[in-house]
Amino acid sequence: MRKALICPTKYVQGENELLNLGYFIKTFGTSALLIAHADDVRRVKPQIDATAKQYGVKFVESAFGGECSRQEVARLQALASENKCDCTIGLGGGKAIDTAKCVAEGEALIIVPTIAATDAPTSHSAVLYTPDGAFDDYAYFKQSPSVVLIDTTIIANAPTRFLVSGMGDALSTYFEARATSKAYANVNAGLPAGYREGFTDPAKSTNAALALATLCYETLLADGYKAKVACDGNVVTQALENIIEANILLSGLGFESGGLAAAHAIHDGLTILEGTHKYFHGEKVAFGTVVQLVLENAPSEELETVLDFCISVGLPITLADIGVDQISEEELRAVAEKACIPEESVHSMPFDVTVDAVIAAIVAADKIGSAYKVG
Repeated sequence: MRKALICPTKYVQGENELLNLGYFIKTFGTSALLIAHADDVRRVKPQIDATAKQYGVKFVESAFGGECSRQEVARLQALASENKCDCTIGLGGGKAIDTAKCVAEGEALIIVPTIAATDAPTSHSAVLYTPDGAFDDYAYFKQSPSVVLIDTTIIANAPTRFLVSGMGDALSTYFEARATSKAYANVNAGLPAGYREGFTDPAKSTNAALALATLCYETLLADGYKAKVACDGNVVTQALENIIEANILLSGLGFESGGLAAAHAIHDGLTILEGTHKYFHGEKVAFGTVVQLVLENAPSEELETVLDFCISVGLPITLADIGVDQISEEELRAVAEKACIPEESVHSMPFDVTVDAVIAAIVAADKIGSAYKVG
């Protein structure tokens, strides 16, 4: 059996860590292409200026357009070549990070998240969009980022909703990895650079990936609420440090090397509903996790633990919580059909999943969540 695990070369996390960014640039050379939204650059300008001065490095600002499109990637690659940049930095949220991955193509890449809203920073994959924001394609590279640098002071001063959304994304990690492991389903860690359909020798998950996913879940339960309170107060505590690590590192390694299953497929289906568009990825994944647990008939104690956690930190457990106050039978079927298309991760569950089974699980999960709130 072929197994695979993929991870960044270096992960560094701590207070005021952004001041050390210049050190990591120096491991590649003296100049870096900085891919970031203008607002994110302004947030960290004092630290960027300080680390440039201390380590004698140069940042080439990119005027990032905000969309990870083929056109933007080509423009930035030309800019990096013109300025002879020694490395690429993706700073900010998901679009800037994914664009940096595409520009770097697996070489000399530093990722600096300014929020802990998803588990994408550690991965070797990116999502491409058209210039007007429609989905285009997935991209996979030969390796994960060279450095993932986390400044917990910056994250503590970001809106708490980002952190909570990251917990929603991380919440699914263990349950999806567990399902994938039981099903002997494939994981993204085995995909080669330039992957397209037709790759005939994919890989299964490792025991190490499942162990990381398990630790991710245990950390959320132990420190999730305390981390939310710390972030509300814009302070860094050990609980917040632990949750940032869970959201970014443990969940990132867990999803990519442990596997995705029904929770993310349900999320993908829910995106067709207009009411969900104002909600973050992790918020919808949290409800998708509840649906997955219903779909697999998880023990009541386990389901109640998840519901209690979600309520404690403010994650959705009903359709109404993600902007769907009403849903027709036609809409519900459309959601389930999208979640069950052949390439979706719902087929990594350790049993056959049908559209009707997904419809039933969504309806039941919504009713269970509604009743749990009242109770």
